This record gives sequence, C-alpha cells and structure tokens, in this order.
Amino acid sequence: MNFINSSNFIIANATSAESNTIMGMFPIIIMFVVLYFLMIRPQIKRQKEHKNLILSLSKGDEITTSGGIMGIISKIQDNYIFLEVSRSNSQPVEIIVQKNAVIGTMPRGTIKSL
Repeated sequence: MNFINSSNFIIANATSAESNTIMGMFPIIIMFVVLYFLMIRPQIKRQKEHKNLILSLSKGDEITTSGGIMGIISKIQDNYIFLEVSRSNSQPVEIIVQKNAVIGTMPRGTIKSL
C-alpha cells in the first residue's frame, strides 16, 4: 500500500515539473513577442519605406543624403545618383552618391529658396 502511494506522489511531481517548465518559458516567449512588435516590425516598415523612396526617385527631384548634402538629381544609374549641388561659372557641380545614401526628398524649389 505504501508503494502505491509513493508512486502516485512521484507521478504527481513529474507532471508539475512539466507544467513548471512550460510556465517558466512563458515570460521568455512574451519577451520575444514584445521585442518583435517594438523593434523588429518598425525596422522592417522603415526598410520598405526607404526602398519605395529609392525606387520612386527621378531626374529633377531634390533630395537630402545621409551626410546632409542637398541637391538636385541630374542623372540616375543602377546604384548611383549624379547630384547637382551647385553651379560654378554656369556649369553644374555634380557629385556621385549611392542610392542608399538618400534619406529623403524635398518639395521642388526648396534648394533655390535657401
């Protein structure tokens, strides 16, 4: 009789250990879900917006680069943009910038008003 009671006690402890393991993992799972919604998902959204910005660039757009340079797009190649930043003796001063360096566009006429 004593043997049966002790075996029931062992089985009861084993099932509670399994439930403790699952409950112990629950906070970790919750942390990953919160991490996804607070950090990963907004970053993916920003990457999509930046990709759409780069795909929508066209000649004549006024842009700002990550280095703070503002200019007018004069030519677009596969990965590079020719950016007119100034005029010297009525000749345009152009620099070559990678497309990924573009962080935003400005309304037309913004650079001339500066």
